[in-house]
Amino acid sequence: MSKANINRLKTGVQGLDEVLGGGLPEFSFNLLAGPPGSGKTTLAHQIMFALATPERPALYFTVLGEPPLKMLRYQQQFDFFDLDKLNRSIRFINLADDLAAGDLSKVLARIVGEVEAHEPGLVFVDSFRSVILANQGEGNSFISLQKFIQELGVLLTSWQATTFLIGEYFTETDPNPVFTVSDGLIWLRQSVQGNSMVRKIEIMKMRGQASLQGLHTFRISNSGIQIFTPPPLASPPEHDDTLSVCSRLPMGILGLDEMMGGGLPSGYSLLVAGPSGSGKSILASAYLAEGARNGEAGVIAAFEQRPSQARGHVIAGLIQSGRIGVVDTRATSLSVDEISMQLIAEIRRLKARRVVIDSLSGFELALAPTFRADFRESLARMVSALASTGATVLMTSELEDRYYDLRFSPYGTAFLTDAIIVQRYIEIDGRLQRVMAVVKVRASAHSNELRLFHIGNEGIEIGERFANYEGLLCGKPSLYQRDPMTD
Repeated sequence: MSKANINRLKTGVQGLDEVLGGGLPEFSFNLLAGPPGSGKTTLAHQIMFALATPERPALYFTVLGEPPLKMLRYQQQFDFFDLDKLNRSIRFINLADDLAAGDLSKVLARIVGEVEAHEPGLVFVDSFRSVILANQGEGNSFISLQKFIQELGVLLTSWQATTFLIGEYFTETDPNPVFTVSDGLIWLRQSVQGNSMVRKIEIMKMRGQASLQGLHTFRISNSGIQIFTPPPLASPPEHDDTLSVCSRLPMGILGLDEMMGGGLPSGYSLLVAGPSGSGKSILASAYLAEGARNGEAGVIAAFEQRPSQARGHVIAGLIQSGRIGVVDTRATSLSVDEISMQLIAEIRRLKARRVVIDSLSGFELALAPTFRADFRESLARMVSALASTGATVLMTSELEDRYYDLRFSPYGTAFLTDAIIVQRYIEIDGRLQRVMAVVKVRASAHSNELRLFHIGNEGIEIGERFANYEGLLCGKPSLYQRDPMTD
């Protein structure tokens, strides 16, 4: 007996094929489950419109009191809806009258008749929960629910149809034979946390293939459902001394490349830490603009201000010309996985070499509350994934300036980065002055000087070495009390 090969269908839903483990097994018997409003019908329609063709037509059975036209009225608002496929590749059939008396044998006969008449490759029953409720009436002497499910599964599999039962279930512990009979069990969940609506999908079961375990966040937008999978952990790039010296990116600020030992090594991640107003975003903008001058595309995810604001007309012009891609951070209930996928998609689209995330503080605040608890772990995965693209990443971090305590990140994530630049305020003659230092450039020599700098019309201008700081700290600990997480 030869080994059976299972064809996997591409669902047309962003991220779903990866979560399923390569696609949807053809001729499988699947349950789409979840509470009301979780996106079950939208997911079913998106899969149907992606897969239905004249050679593989779809039958969509509705077991609802409302007519299919009302449901279609809302589904037409999605980009995936194709009016030309209706009544050609897709046919809707209402089973409400057949189910009214609770006679499951009559419902089964109607489904069988329609399947034999149209020979579909895809069959959907929405909502299957209605079938179960109709079978629970007192004195019901008709075909049992378990037998109905078994016969339906056998018949549709023998007809070589890929089947989806859509049902409103609130917990996976609901006693129901369909959970056992189904080949695939896809569970959609949603929860409200503060002002955020968080949606997640889980593959509870998928016979014959290894699906991605755990909960995966998703969003419903005009394009339909988008699932955001965590980027795979990549091995950190190996930095040798030859690569660090020979392949460096200029920062776009006169004097900074020299402080860093020749520029930022390609493929590195750089953390720019400092208090509010110290010039972190201006440094990040100079980094992107310098890349554009050298023919290198860039990508920015800005969480505090729109990229076209407070960065000057140069960055705004580069964004408008398409030389710098922008990741939209205005959506509510963001997750780190969603931002990671958007960044990687933009990097690949533009073949970008430079990436800016401004700032980590704003990034955390933009997340839905449920995602903030594991921000450090998710950020580590994101930095690793971005490094695997070959892009060179600059991240900014907002810090409270304590004047005598040198720290780089409130998240304990400074160890994730290959290089660190710190910006500080100091008081000289009753005025606040800015100083900058390169704290770390992995596998590379770099300056250990504190350099004064100021922000003018042309951006950051680095000045002389700041040496006379005795007495400024008033007996406080040294300015160079290091953060142990960076060593």
